This record gives sequence, C-alpha cells and structure tokens, in this order.
Amino acid sequence: MDVTVSSRHTEVPDHLRQVTEEKIGRLDRFLEGMERAEVHFSEERNPRIADKEICEVTLHGHGHHVRCKVQAPDGFVAVDRAVEKLEHQLHKLKTKLKRRTQGSGKAAPADALVPVPDAIEPGAEAAPDGLKIVKAKRFAMMPMTPEDAVQRMELLGHGFFFFTNIDTHLAAVVYRRDDGDVGLIDEDG
Repeated sequence: MDVTVSSRHTEVPDHLRQVTEEKIGRLDRFLEGMERAEVHFSEERNPRIADKEICEVTLHGHGHHVRCKVQAPDGFVAVDRAVEKLEHQLHKLKTKLKRRTQGSGKAAPADALVPVPDAIEPGAEAAPDGLKIVKAKRFAMMPMTPEDAVQRMELLGHGFFFFTNIDTHLAAVVYRRDDGDVGLIDEDG
C-alpha cells in the first residue's frame, strides 16, 4: 500500500512518519485491494483541548473509501487509535462484502459501492441570511439499498450519505440523528 503522510500546523518527526507508514501500510491485510492511504496530521489550536494531535486517515482502493479521524495527546497515540478504528471498519466492510458474495452468488461491482466525489468550484453568492456556500461537490450517485448507504456513511465517518435508492430509483439521504439512530429521507416521486 502506498502511504502518504502530510501535516498542517505541526511538524511530523521522521520516527513518527516511519511508524505511521509501517502501521498504516499493514492495514491492507484486512481487505485486499486497498492501494493507497493518505495520512494527515494537524494540531488543535484551542488551548482548552487536551488531545491536541489530530490524525486523519483515508484509505482508497477498488472503489472503496474508508476514513477515520482521531485526536490524541501525541502523534504516536493518534496513529494507534486510527489503526484500531480502521481495523474495525475494514473488518466490517470485509464481512459485508463476504456476506453479499455468499448470499447472492455474485458480488456487486466495486465501482457501484461508493460514488467518487468530483470537487467543483463553489458559487460565491451569499444566501439571504448572509450564509455563503464555501465548498461544493459533484459525484455520480450509485443505486444501493438504504442499509448499504448507512454502511458507506459509517465507513466514511460522515453524518449523512446521499444516494439513489435501489428500490424507488429516486434520490435519498441517510443521516445520523441526534439520538444516535439513523434517519432516511426519500425523494417524493
């Protein structure tokens, strides 16, 4: 696995870089086909937060995108926490893919599992209440079940996931509710 380590507002010592590349590089044993890992270190600037080191990791390969973000007192602990989280997420993904393969007799194509975002330039127009769109993305929506969309949302670490509902063939969103459950919004059609 190709591991890229970068940082912002912090220095990554050579020893931390080597440990990170080694530990993250070993994650490909949990799910074959993970080709690339991007590790990004940053530092929390709020003096009241004890866990100042932030480690974000995104794994890519064969249409799968697995992401986690952790905070810790130092970079080494942050890498260990990230590896632990990613091992769990990769195990869940592998189990789901194995169940899908055994249950239906054939696996869904890897490209159909995750839409790949394509960043676009946001508009600079302000909304009537003064809010401004500062980031916009465009991506191809793949048909999937709401359960698959929930799993993708969890693997990416997002609070929502936009997809095409395979049952209705209409746009839908699953989202994390404040009570910890998941909600589903289907387009009316």
